[in-house]
Amino acid sequence: MKLTISLTTLFLLFVLAVNAQTSYSIKGAVADTSEKIKLVNTTIMVINAKDSVLRKFTRPANDGSFSISNLPKGNYIAVFSLKDYVDYSEAFTLDDAKKSHDFGTVNLQLTSRLLHDVIIKGEVTAIKIKGDTTEFNARAYVIQPNDRVEDLIKQFPGIEVDKDGKITAQGQTVNKVLVDGEEFFGDDPTLVTKNIRADMVDKVQLYDKKSDQAAFTGIDDGVKIKTLNIKLKEDKKNGYFGKVDAGVGNDGFYQGQVLFNKFNGKKKIAAYTTDANTGKTGLSFQDNQKYADDGSVNYDDNGGISVTLNDYTDLDSFSGRYNNRGIPLARTGGLHYDSKWNDDKQSINGNYKAGSLQVDGTSNTLTQNNLPTGITNTSSDQKFGNFLFREKIDATYLVKPDTSTSLKIAVDGTTKNTRTDNDYLTITRRANDTLQNRNARSSNYTGTQQLFNASVFFTKKLKKQGRTLSVLLNTSFSNSNNSGYSKSDIDFYNKLGSLDSSQIVDQRKTSMSRNTVVNSNITYTEPISKNLALILNYGATINNGSSDLESYNQSTPGNYDVRVPAFSNFLKLNQFSNQGGAMFYYKKGKVTISGGTKATDVTFKQIDENTGDVFKRNFINWSPQAFMQYKISLQQSWSINYWGNTTQPAIYQLQPVKQNADPLNITIGNPDLKPAFSNRFSVYYNTYKVLTGQSFYINVSFGNTSNQIINNRITDSAGKNTTQYVNLTSKDPYNYSLYTSFSRKITGPGITVGINANVYGNVYYNYINSVLNATTSATYSGGLSISKYVQKKYDFSISLNPNYSINKTSLQNINSNGGGFTGRGNFNVYLPLKFQIASDVNYTYTAKTQAFSNDLKRTIWNATLSKVFLKGNNLKLSLSGNDLLNQNQGFDRYAYGGTITQSSYTTIKRYFMLSITWDFNKMGGTDTKK
Repeated sequence: MKLTISLTTLFLLFVLAVNAQTSYSIKGAVADTSEKIKLVNTTIMVINAKDSVLRKFTRPANDGSFSISNLPKGNYIAVFSLKDYVDYSEAFTLDDAKKSHDFGTVNLQLTSRLLHDVIIKGEVTAIKIKGDTTEFNARAYVIQPNDRVEDLIKQFPGIEVDKDGKITAQGQTVNKVLVDGEEFFGDDPTLVTKNIRADMVDKVQLYDKKSDQAAFTGIDDGVKIKTLNIKLKEDKKNGYFGKVDAGVGNDGFYQGQVLFNKFNGKKKIAAYTTDANTGKTGLSFQDNQKYADDGSVNYDDNGGISVTLNDYTDLDSFSGRYNNRGIPLARTGGLHYDSKWNDDKQSINGNYKAGSLQVDGTSNTLTQNNLPTGITNTSSDQKFGNFLFREKIDATYLVKPDTSTSLKIAVDGTTKNTRTDNDYLTITRRANDTLQNRNARSSNYTGTQQLFNASVFFTKKLKKQGRTLSVLLNTSFSNSNNSGYSKSDIDFYNKLGSLDSSQIVDQRKTSMSRNTVVNSNITYTEPISKNLALILNYGATINNGSSDLESYNQSTPGNYDVRVPAFSNFLKLNQFSNQGGAMFYYKKGKVTISGGTKATDVTFKQIDENTGDVFKRNFINWSPQAFMQYKISLQQSWSINYWGNTTQPAIYQLQPVKQNADPLNITIGNPDLKPAFSNRFSVYYNTYKVLTGQSFYINVSFGNTSNQIINNRITDSAGKNTTQYVNLTSKDPYNYSLYTSFSRKITGPGITVGINANVYGNVYYNYINSVLNATTSATYSGGLSISKYVQKKYDFSISLNPNYSINKTSLQNINSNGGGFTGRGNFNVYLPLKFQIASDVNYTYTAKTQAFSNDLKRTIWNATLSKVFLKGNNLKLSLSGNDLLNQNQGFDRYAYGGTITQSSYTTIKRYFMLSITWDFNKMGGTDTKK
C-alpha cells in the first residue's frame, strides 16, 4: 500500500510539473468606445475550438486591460460576455511560432444599439459566468439516447456524481436541484438527476441559493444552499416521459419502481411509486429526514423551551429511519403538481407522499461500564420488529401583485402510524466475571400522530431603495397517542454470583401529547447609507401543550386498571415569549460585515393536574452573532463567524417523573436545572477554479459551553442505573474541528485527484455515582481520491481513508483508542454490442482496542452486467450481485459518558437480482416507446 501511494504521488507531481511548463498567453483590453467607459465586469473566456471545453477565464482590471497566461498551445476561441452587451468571440491559435496573442482593444456594443451589425460568434459557448452563477450550456456536451441529467452533469468541470447520486460541486455537496426554478418533489435531488432526461435540458445553473428573507432584502444572512437549476428547452416542456423498473432475486429479494411525468408548458405533473426489500426506500437522505419527522416542535430561536413529544416518554418508538439495521420492506409513492399563470405572478406547488417501512432483525450489544469502583460488562440481545406508515400533503401558493409585493402561503399536514415489538435479554457481569443481574424484557407499542403546519409570509419593498418590511405568521399543531405493554423479569445476584432477589414488572402504558404553537415575526430593514443597513425584528410566540403519561398494573390477569402514581403524571405546559433583535449589515466592495443580537423574554408555566403543583420559570435568552466575509474574487473567499445561544432545559430533563420501561435504566427529572450558554467560532476559506476544476476549502471551528446540562448516572450494587440531569458549574466542555479538502482535474490524463484531512475532538463531562468523569476524544482522518469520467466509455473512482480515534476517560483510565481504514472503489465500462459492466468494492477495517480485543473487517463487493435494447436504447436488462463475498456484517463501536459499546446486527447480505428497465419518452415530438 505504501509503494502504491508513493508511485501515485510521484506520477501526480510529474504531471503537474509537465503542465506547469506551458508559457502561451493572451492579452488585451475591453471597452465601450461609444460610451467612453472601461467594461471591467466583462467575462473573458478561452475555450477549445475543437470541443468548446472551457480552458480559462478572467475579468479586466480597473483600466480595462486583461491577460491570461499558462495556456497550452492549440486552437482557441475567446468569448467576451457582459450583461446588456452583445457577446463577441474571436478565433486564435497559439503555437511555437506565436506564443502570445494580443487582442488590442475589444469594443463591445450595447444590445439596444445593435440593429444590423453582425458579430461572429463561432462555436457554442460551453460555460458562462454570470455574477455568482456558473451556467453550463447543455448543447456543448455530447449525450447519448436515454441519458439522464446525471449523465450530463458528470461531464461538467468541477462537478462529481458518486454511485449513489450524491452531487459535489466546487468542493461542496449539492443539496437542492430545481427544475425551471421550482422544487420538484421537495428536496430530493436524485428524483431530478436520475429521472429527468438529458435531451430535455437547455442549460444548467450552479449557484448558492439564499434564504427567502435574504433574497427579498438583498441582505446576506449567511444561509446558503448549493443548488443546481435545470432549465428545460422550450420545445421539451410539453409531453410525457418516465420509466418502469422491476427486479427479482433469490432468497425473496425484489424491487420495483414506476415514475411518470407529464409537462404542459408551465404545468408539471409527476407521480412515482417504489416497492422493495433491498434497502431502497425511494427517498434521498434529505427527504428521508422529512419522512422520518419525529414530531419535534423546537422554537429555541424564539427563546422557548424545546418541546419534544417523544423524548419524555419511556415508550419505545420507531422514527422511520432505516440505517442498514435489519431487513427492510419499503413501499412509497408520491404525486407532484406545480404551475405558474398570470404572467408568472401566481404559482402553486403541491406534493402528496405516502409510504410504509417495516424493519425486522436482531442485534447484540456489548457494553463496558466504567465506575469509580471498577467496571461491569453487559451483553444485550435484541429481536426487533418495527413498522411505520406515513402520509404527508403540502402546498405552497405564491402571488406577486406587483414588483414590490409578494405573499407566500404554505400548508402541510402529516399523519403517522407506528408499531414496535422488541424482546431483550440482558446479562451484566462484574469485573471478576460473576453475574450481577439478568433481565428478560419485552415491549410492544402502537401509536398515531397528526401534524399540521401553516404559514403566511408577506414582503413589501418600500419607496426608499433598501427599505423593506416582511411579516411572517405561522402555526403548528401536533397530536400524539401511544399505548402498549412493558414486561420485565429481573434476577439480581450477590457478589458471589448467587441469586439474591427478583423483580417483575408487567404494566400497560399510555402516552397522549398535544401541542399548539402560534408564532409571529416582523422584520424591518432600513438603509442607513449606501453600504450600511439596520435590520430590526420583533416576534411573539404562544406555546401551549399537554402530556398525559399513565402506567397501570394488573388487578386481575389481563385487566390493567391499577394506576401506578410513581410512573404517571398529567402535565400542562403554557409558554409565552417576546423576542426583539437588531442587526447591522455592512457591505462595501469585497467586504461584508454583520453583527447583532436577539433577546427573548420567556414566561413558562407547568401545571401538574394530578397534584395541583405549579412550576414557573421566567428567563431571558440571548443570541448574539457576528459575521465577516472577504470575497477575494467570485470563486475565492474567506469568512469568520461567531454564534452564541442560550439553551434551556428540555421538558423531559425538568419533569420529576420516573420511567421504568427498562427497570435497569431509569431516568428522573430535575426541576432546578438552569439554562446553559454556548459559544461557537469558525473560520472558513474556499477557492475554486472553473478551468481546472480545482477546489480547496478549510474550515476550523471551536466551541465551548458554560453551565452545561449533563447527566449524573448512579449505578447501585445490583447494577441498576438511575440518571438525573444536573448543571456543570466547575468546568466548561469544549469541542474543536478542522476540515480541509483539495481537488483538481489534471488536464493530461484527465483524472481528478483529491486529498483531505480532518480532525475532530472534544472534552465533555458527566457524573458517575456523583464522581466527575472527563472524557477526552479525538478523531484524525485523511483521504486520497482519484476519479475519471469518459462519457459513454468508462468511469472509475478510488478513495483511501485511514483514521485513528482517541477516547479515554478519567475514571479507571480506560480507553478505546484504535485505528481504522476504509477503502472504496468503483468502475463502469461500456462494452461492444451495448453491454455495460459496473462494479464497486467497499472495505472497512476497525482495529482492536483496550476494551475490545477483536478487530472487525469486511469487504463488500457488488457487480452488475447489463445490456440495452431497442433503437432508442430505452430497454435495459441487468443481472446484479450484492455482497458477492458474503461478508456484510453490521457493526458499530463507540464510546460515550464512561461507557464503551460495540454492537452487531442483522443486515442485508449476498443476493442476486435480474431486473428490467423500460424508459418511455414523448417530449416535443420525440417518441422512444418503440
